[in-house]
Amino acid sequence: MRILIVTDAWHPQVNGVVRTLTALRRHLDARGHEAVMITPDQFNTVPCPTYPEIRLALFPGRKMARAIESLRPCVVHIATEGPLGFTARRYCLRRDIPFTTAYHTKFPEYLEARAPIPATWTYRGLRWFHRPSSAVMVATQTVENELVSRGFSNVRRWSRGVDTRMFRPRGKGFLDLPRPIALTCGRVAVEKNIEAFLSLPEPKSKVVVGDGPQMDMLAKKYPEVKFVGVKQGEDLARFYAAADVFVFPSLTDTFGLVLLEALACGVPVAAYPVAGPRDVIGDAPVGCLHEDLATAVREALKASPEACRAHAEKYSWAASTAQFLDNLRPFPPAAYFAEQAAAAS
Repeated sequence: MRILIVTDAWHPQVNGVVRTLTALRRHLDARGHEAVMITPDQFNTVPCPTYPEIRLALFPGRKMARAIESLRPCVVHIATEGPLGFTARRYCLRRDIPFTTAYHTKFPEYLEARAPIPATWTYRGLRWFHRPSSAVMVATQTVENELVSRGFSNVRRWSRGVDTRMFRPRGKGFLDLPRPIALTCGRVAVEKNIEAFLSLPEPKSKVVVGDGPQMDMLAKKYPEVKFVGVKQGEDLARFYAAADVFVFPSLTDTFGLVLLEALACGVPVAAYPVAGPRDVIGDAPVGCLHEDLATAVREALKASPEACRAHAEKYSWAASTAQFLDNLRPFPPAAYFAEQAAAAS
């Protein structure tokens, strides 16, 4: 089956959405499906305001139509609510082509944190965007419950996985810093609530992996913190494994793939009891969720590395891909493309 995935988030961006879609494509191909992507690098783009590393497609309508018609996919999955996502949605609706969508990011809370835009307004727009979708895929039960309570329909589960071969326990000597070492990984931006981590009175050393619009300002404000920039692959895994506790200060993530990566490296998690950490960790003895992040850190340091690893091993990309495919099952091949091909012959 040829599966078209349309996404505004793609390489060289480094975030959970990109890593999820990269893993999904790899595992779909391994199952014998053909996963094809429509991504920003195929269009003229401009930098996103306040996020220049994110490129937004300019006037993608005609090129999008040509791309979809030439690809003739069996199904269409729209991964993001950006310019490409809106364009693909419009194309499918005009031609009565079924499609699925995903809710990866809490845009309403992100926007509210950066501008005086009430989250209720943005949720109204997101309901409109996702309403025609045959399946709105979400990563956790908490997010599903929240969207249903806000009037979303056709919400289905699509969990995440972790590469336990790459992300595994290793020696701690990679980081030569006073211990205990707390590490966080993600975009250095206001909506990630990263200052809640940086301002902790302990542990002795703090490490930030990632980049973003607040990087320079926060590095100057907290000179005692080690900011190491973006890391990927084996390099990223070594940073995780060398830490004593992984701190996840975000209040707005829908899952938090980094939680699984840290746990797979045998590193316990300290976080707030919100969507994402609550679903990934719950009551498992692999860290601590607490309204006071300092308390969460102290308690998480007591967790067993072996328990952390065992918990992460419950999540696999193979299972995640199977869920994704199940959400597509109701779709027959899109008759529109077959008819178009016959007319052209």
